This record gives sequence, structure tokens and C-alpha cells, in this order.
Amino acid sequence: QVQLVESGGGLVQAGGSLRLSCAASGSTSRLDTMGWYRQAAGKQRELVARITSGGSANYADSVKGRFTISRDNVKNMLYLQMDSLKPEDTAVYYCNTERRGRDLRLYDYWGQGTQVTVSF
Repeated sequence: QVQLVESGGGLVQAGGSLRLSCAASGSTSRLDTMGWYRQAAGKQRELVARITSGGSANYADSVKGRFTISRDNVKNMLYLQMDSLKPEDTAVYYCNTERRGRDLRLYDYWGQGTQVTVSF
């Protein structure tokens, strides 16, 4: 099992910045791709950014050029630097990781989420 704990959310004005962190603990060997997802009120959860264990990242079009995802494989940490925040970025942000089990299958794990609110 893998436990994920997010931190760093909060209230910020439009144009501001926040840095989200996600700490992974438990069975952290063989962690694969990690990512950030978000869910706004009344909407479906959507991908924000993902990063492979080798450091290759991809982003949703809506955050390209404003958000940066990174990870520290030694500390088992995932980060999301969010700049030039917009009110439409308001959502609960979730940390996700895939882990390859001994059966070589990929298993999904989720954090509890952290609220990001961007005011006008």
C-alpha cells in the first residue's frame, strides 16, 4: 500500500502562486508515473499534469506554461508549482501515483486532496 498526503493548498488572489507537495509513504518502491488531478465543484476530475519516474512530464492545455510538475525520487515527493493562477484553477487538487506490483500490474493510489481557491 502507498499513502499519499498533499499539502500547500490555500486561498490566493488571481495572478498569484502556490506550490503543492505530495508525500508518498508505505510501499514506495517501484513507484511509476505520478500526477496531479483536480476536481472543481460540479465537474469531473481532470488531469492537470503527470510525470514519469524518468522525469518526462505532460500537462493539460489549460495549465501549460503556468504550472510545473516535478518529483524527488529519493524523498518520494511530488510537487506542483502553480504560477499565474486564475479563478478557473479553483478546485480540489489530488495527488496520484501508479505503482508496479510484484505481479507487474500497475496499481493506482490517491491522496485525500487539498483545496486551492483563486479569488478575483
